[in-house]
Amino acid sequence: MTSIPSISLSGMNAAQTSMSASAFNIANLGVNGFRREQVQQSTVSPAGVTATIGRAAAPGDDMATDLVGLLQAKNFFLANLAVFKTSANTSGTLLDIFG
Repeated sequence: MTSIPSISLSGMNAAQTSMSASAFNIANLGVNGFRREQVQQSTVSPAGVTATIGRAAAPGDDMATDLVGLLQAKNFFLANLAVFKTSANTSGTLLDIFG
């Protein structure tokens, strides 16, 4: 059985990878021939997610996609952080009740 904190931690790591890629793309908007980083997320057995970074096939920028991706990754990170904190608080409460 996989623990809830480890699942949410994998989500936070994947979100951080996405944020890094989006920030890298935004920082390199003006570079000629720049190929954007793209993040591919996939599930990990038995539970969780992983993120890998690849390069776009063709040079070019897409500022709108990168800005939206940055905001999405931030929200994914915060959602997983909330799950992590809730799990920790619940575990502490259970230990207080049964301890």
